[in-house]
Amino acid sequence: MSGRPGPVLILVSFAMVAAAADWPQWRGANRDGKSADTGLLDAWPQGGPRLLWKAQDLGAGYSGPAIAGDRLYIQGQQGGQQLVMAYDVRTGQQLWRTPAGKAFNGDRGNGPRGTPTLDGARLYALSADGTLVCLETATGRRVWELNLIERFNGRPPNWGYAESPLVDGASVIVAPGGPAAAVVALDKNTGNLLWKSQSDRAGYSSAMALDIGGTHALALLTAEAAIGLDFKDGAPLWRYPRVANRTANIATPIVHDGLVFYSTDYGTGCALLKPTPDGKTAEVYFNRDMRNHYTTSVLVGDYLYGFSSEVLAAMEFRTGKIAWRNRSVGKGNCIYAGQRLYCLSEDGVAGLIDPAPAEYKEVSRFEIPRGAFNTWTGPVVANGRMYLREQGNLYCYDIRR
Repeated sequence: MSGRPGPVLILVSFAMVAAAADWPQWRGANRDGKSADTGLLDAWPQGGPRLLWKAQDLGAGYSGPAIAGDRLYIQGQQGGQQLVMAYDVRTGQQLWRTPAGKAFNGDRGNGPRGTPTLDGARLYALSADGTLVCLETATGRRVWELNLIERFNGRPPNWGYAESPLVDGASVIVAPGGPAAAVVALDKNTGNLLWKSQSDRAGYSSAMALDIGGTHALALLTAEAAIGLDFKDGAPLWRYPRVANRTANIATPIVHDGLVFYSTDYGTGCALLKPTPDGKTAEVYFNRDMRNHYTTSVLVGDYLYGFSSEVLAAMEFRTGKIAWRNRSVGKGNCIYAGQRLYCLSEDGVAGLIDPAPAEYKEVSRFEIPRGAFNTWTGPVVANGRMYLREQGNLYCYDIRR
C-alpha cells in the first residue's frame, strides 16, 4: 500500500528545475560518482550555499536520493517499516511512501542503506532486510516484490543489505549471498529468475557493468573476493580474493578503459585488474595507499580521488602512485560535478575541493548538524541543486551560478 502523509517540512524557497542533469541511481547516471551538471558555483558563500528546503520526515537510514526531473526518491525507516518515498524537488513535499520491508535495527544505525534505481516509469529498491521491490515511480504502487533471504537463502552481512540494484537492459542484478546464488539476475518486469551464480556471502558493495572485448560483464565485490561474471548467464570470468577483507567490503568497483579498480579498508588496500574474456586476468598493481572504507573513490581525468581510511588522497589510476594526501573535511564521501569535488564528512562538514593532482586545494566549506549516528550518506548534485542527508533530514541547496 502507499500513502500521502503530511510531511514535517521547513520550506525556505524554491525555483523551477530543468531536468538537464539527473541523478537516477547510486553514484549518478553512470554509477561513477559524477554529475553532468554545469553552471555551478565556483565557490560557496560563507555559511554555505542558499538553502532551498529541508525535509525532516525521512526517518532512519543511509539511503541516498535518486533524482529524475522534478521527483526525488529515497528510502527510510519509520516505526516498524522500511519505506520508499517520493518527494517534489521544488518544494520538498513528500508525494507518496510505500512500505518495503520490516524494520532493520543495528548498532551502526537503523533503516535502509541502498539507493533506489530509476528505470523509466519504475524504480527498484533493496531494503536492509533483503526486501527487493519494483514500484511505479508516479504512484509508489508495487509491481512486484521478493525477499532475498526467503527466495535465495540469502545470507545478509552483519549490518544489513546495503547494495543498490543494478538495472541493465531487461535485467536487475542483486547479490543475495546465498549458496549457488551469491549473485542473481532477475527479469526487471516480473522479478522472475534469469540466472544465479557462485556461493560467496554478500558484501555491502553494488555491481558495475562493463564490456571486455565482445563480452558484457559484471564486476562485483562480495564478502570474499573481487569477482567478474558474464552478464548473459553468470558464468565466472575472474576471481581475486586479495583485495577482500573479512569485516566489510563496501566500495563499488570502478571501471574504465577495460580496467577494474577495487578497494577495501581494514588494513587491506586496492587493486587494479585487467580482465580478459578467457579468464587470464592480470593484476596491474596492488597497494595499501587507497583503502576505501564506506566510501568509493571518483575517477577524474587520470586520477582517483577518495578517502583512504580517514585521509583524502589523490592517486594516479593506472600506476597506483599517490599524488597527495590531506585530512580535508574529515573522513567521508566525495562526488564530482562542475570541475569540483563535493565532499561530506561523517561529522557533517561539507567541502568544495578543486581536484588538482599537483596539490590539495580546498575552495569552501560549511557544516550541517550531526545527530547520534555518523553522516555516511554521500552528497548528490543534480539539476543545479546539492542534496545532503543526515538520517531523517534532507537538505536541498541552490548551487547554480
